[in-house]
Amino acid sequence: MLRRDFIKLTAVLGAASAFPLWNQNVWAVEKPTLPIPPILEPNAQGKIALALQTGEMNWFPNIATRTWGINGALLGPAVRLQRGKSVTVEVSNHLPQASTLHWHGLAIPGDVDGGPHALIQPGTTRMVSLTLDQPAATCWFHPHTHGKTGHQVMMGLGGLVLLEDEESTQLPLPKTWGNDDFPVILQDKRLGEDGQIEYQLDVVSAAVGWFGDRMFTNGAVYPQHIAPRGWLRLRLLNGCNARMLNLAASDNRPLYVIASDGGFLAEPVKLTELPILMGERFEVLVDASDGKPFDLVTLPVKQMGMTLTPFDRPLPVLRIQPSLAQGVKSMPDSLVKLPVLPSLAGLQERWLQLMMDPKLDTLGMQGLMERYGHQAMAGMSMGHGKVDASNSMTTMDHSKMAGMDHGEPSFDFSHANMINGKAFDMTQPAFESKRGKYEKWTISGEGDMMLHPFHIHGTQFRILSENGKPPAAHRAGWKDTVLVDGWRSEVLVRFDHLASAEHPYMAHCHLLEHEDTGMMLGFTVTD
Repeated sequence: MLRRDFIKLTAVLGAASAFPLWNQNVWAVEKPTLPIPPILEPNAQGKIALALQTGEMNWFPNIATRTWGINGALLGPAVRLQRGKSVTVEVSNHLPQASTLHWHGLAIPGDVDGGPHALIQPGTTRMVSLTLDQPAATCWFHPHTHGKTGHQVMMGLGGLVLLEDEESTQLPLPKTWGNDDFPVILQDKRLGEDGQIEYQLDVVSAAVGWFGDRMFTNGAVYPQHIAPRGWLRLRLLNGCNARMLNLAASDNRPLYVIASDGGFLAEPVKLTELPILMGERFEVLVDASDGKPFDLVTLPVKQMGMTLTPFDRPLPVLRIQPSLAQGVKSMPDSLVKLPVLPSLAGLQERWLQLMMDPKLDTLGMQGLMERYGHQAMAGMSMGHGKVDASNSMTTMDHSKMAGMDHGEPSFDFSHANMINGKAFDMTQPAFESKRGKYEKWTISGEGDMMLHPFHIHGTQFRILSENGKPPAAHRAGWKDTVLVDGWRSEVLVRFDHLASAEHPYMAHCHLLEHEDTGMMLGFTVTD
């Protein structure tokens, strides 16, 4: 054995020994096969049927974990649609509570967008008709039930949309679904001692989000995918409620980003680490022609609450094992031509200030530290004090922590997250945009010091600046989610469809517990 290979092996085994017991067991048994969601296409009549339903997963021996899924026990199919072709989608709700199905990333009218106003009651069906006119992209669908989105996503509702167009089909990219072209849907969950999914919207999760202690990839823990030797196309989705991810290959082989939320970039962008926000999608190419197995890993991030074991060190989420079969041998140098940004002169401008009730900020941070200790605070500087490695806080008043287990029931945190000083109002859209007109939106997190992935319905936009800086090359294409983290981000938006007051578009933080507790607004689009 070569010395460098021995060093790599001992490093991997050393890291594995530091993982919690559940993860060590993964190393001790054969890895599960990466689940591949089936492709679902419109039938001869142009129709698709989706059923929201209950199910079970066997993540623990001899224990059935109750889950929710779409056309199955967990998650859903990959719905493949063609640009310019109409499709009718029939969504049936077999769940014990009302839900919705939002088409995240699709530029479609408000009455079919699937926001919180489009409730599907248990035992009923909703029909929507779509005709998509936007570039090829990997989008997704998930519930958007006000106050319950976080819980319903955690239970397992969600699936991919594979939008194709003539240009995408002609690109020389890996295209064999489940072989060299496959999804990587990452979600953290928390399972109780009884093996059931735990979820609670309380003062801590309203402040920092609900996070898990296990990572699932397409619904499996650290699965393996056998792939051909050549270029592989990974369609990445961060489906976590509140956890930002930072992805890399275990052997530092490059990731070439070819597409973001709204479609292809002008050319591949080479990275060794890929941060990905909640709700974001990226398509990456990875070269596996050397035949050597490697892992896709999540690297530690400095996000409050998200640094607890096993996420305080690199965590493998997918093993890729090249086979003897030969795959795609080249990567294109260029992809698509992105339109030049128009002039910003004279545009309608909007300011969206993201903010948290100071009481929720205080109670949430105190509750987080009381529940998990200083490690959960990630050494971050915050308006209420700084946590450092010596386990001390400079300004937090510990005397106020008494009774935190009860979360001060008199405080109603359900409207404690806001935009421009107001929590979400189902009955009152915040403003009106004009169809086909560009607008410049500034989304500010100044004074908040929290991570906010901000998502806008009904459009794909271009980022002008992100958290005070020019967008990175792989984030300069079509996007529907932008990073706001203590500073300002600017986006150029345009809405090509109508949205009425009865079915307005949403703009909100995609940290789902922030969304569920008020950090969202509705807006209309008129002629």
